[in-house]
Amino acid sequence: MSHSQNDILCIGRSSIDLYSNDIGKPFVEIGSFSAFVGGCPTNISVGTRRLGLNSSLLTGVGFDPVGDFILHFLNKEGVDTTYVAKKMGRRSSAVILGIEPPDKFPLVYYRDNCADIAIDIRDVQNIPIDTFKAVLISGTGLSLEPSRSATILAAELARENNITVFLDIDFRADQWPDVQTFGTVIRSVLPYVDVIIGTSEEVKAGAFMGEGEAVVSHSQVNESEVKADLDESIRRLFSRGAEVLLLKSGTEGCYVHFADGTEPQHAPGFPVDIVNTLGAGDAFASGLIYGHLQGWKWQKSARLGNACGAIVVTRHGCANFMPTLDEVEEFVDERGGL
Repeated sequence: MSHSQNDILCIGRSSIDLYSNDIGKPFVEIGSFSAFVGGCPTNISVGTRRLGLNSSLLTGVGFDPVGDFILHFLNKEGVDTTYVAKKMGRRSSAVILGIEPPDKFPLVYYRDNCADIAIDIRDVQNIPIDTFKAVLISGTGLSLEPSRSATILAAELARENNITVFLDIDFRADQWPDVQTFGTVIRSVLPYVDVIIGTSEEVKAGAFMGEGEAVVSHSQVNESEVKADLDESIRRLFSRGAEVLLLKSGTEGCYVHFADGTEPQHAPGFPVDIVNTLGAGDAFASGLIYGHLQGWKWQKSARLGNACGAIVVTRHGCANFMPTLDEVEEFVDERGGL
């Protein structure tokens, strides 16, 4: 891939995802799994690639068959894996997921000593970030060093070169000591971020400072305990940086908020029957980024993102099931267009 063609650099976690084949069965009764590829930035690299962008990925894998599995899939998809770092002594990450539609998707992360959290500043310095149109970072990539500093540096370099930085909040409570730590770290990177993507729970967690409340442990985190008002949380995030915030709202679609006080816009969703919600947010981000890089307005880009997300919730897994542009256009045309 020549540097002149670089569209999006996605940075962060990657994994082998083992998804239950026994849809609807409780986790303890699962009889078999299918193996796919996952991880928020990895999914987005595949999702944007299938839509037609030239997508690159910075992640870490181990010198192990799981890493080979991830790379084999990415290379088949045409994602640029030039910057994927193999980390000696580290293991490629794994996720195991049960599927009990419409709203139970129990999952377990295997991220002890994982390779993608070992990406470091040297890995970032090897990338010609100034040749990209956009960079995507995610919250989990900020959870531990050396990935945290590497991710912040990549965002900083992108900002210096006037490259759009997308932050997918990607709040995974079990990857953090508590929600207050998560919020503190997320806010620290916002001066380098242009566009924030998250659910209401993620936005509240990102804005959470623990005012007058005990710090919430990861085993207790839920929306009611992060009591911050949503509008106030959005204002707090905007006060640290970013110009646009995309609030993912499930079946309602998405709300586009603007730092300059412009009235929020609603991009309606597409009603579908849910099989598996995991990966829908990454499909949304893929469509959003695609639209933005085509020069579309935010509402239209978000609507395309909603279509991508709606298609993926009807499917089994994440990266392997990201839609192509032809599939999205057909889906949208059948439902009255964007």
